[in-house]
Amino acid sequence: MHMQNLILASSSPRRKELLENLQLSFTTVSSDVDESYDLSWKPDQIVMELSHRKAMSVSEKNPNAFVIGSDTVVVVDQTILGKPQNREEAFKMLKKLSGRMHSVYTGVSIIAPTEVRNFFEKTDVVFWELSDEEIIQYLDTGEPFDKAGAYGIQGFGSLLVKQITGDYFAVVGLPVSRTFRELKKTGYSV
Repeated sequence: MHMQNLILASSSPRRKELLENLQLSFTTVSSDVDESYDLSWKPDQIVMELSHRKAMSVSEKNPNAFVIGSDTVVVVDQTILGKPQNREEAFKMLKKLSGRMHSVYTGVSIIAPTEVRNFFEKTDVVFWELSDEEIIQYLDTGEPFDKAGAYGIQGFGSLLVKQITGDYFAVVGLPVSRTFRELKKTGYSV
């Protein structure tokens, strides 16, 4: 049997770590794609489209591989929060999320040699009421700046979270259990 080539189309250390936990052998290739989208799109459309673009850009160069692309956005009040551009924007995002529920959408696209599977997971997260001081302390950790919604649930950001409904790992960046199941359906043998 020939070795099946699995590629994670992401430079995210968190997604890489989640996949490593499954003890699968894979390589990571960062995908350089246009991440702009139509403002009329719904959150699930955005994350599925962007994860598909990421997977496609890597798949085109590796047509015989199984490629996984993923994208995450945070939604509150129908507003989509991506990665903050700076400290001020990160502060505003966290202020907006304070004491309330928001939804995290993570899209996954698996491009296999014979088929493509696209899906998303929606997880609801409730934050504690955060004082400005708590937000500033969190910003000082440096953690919020490369993350959608300006927080990482698996690091210091875990201290902000009061409750979660749905897939925890999807909030980290990859719904591993669903991804694994969908991957097997494409003929990837573990």
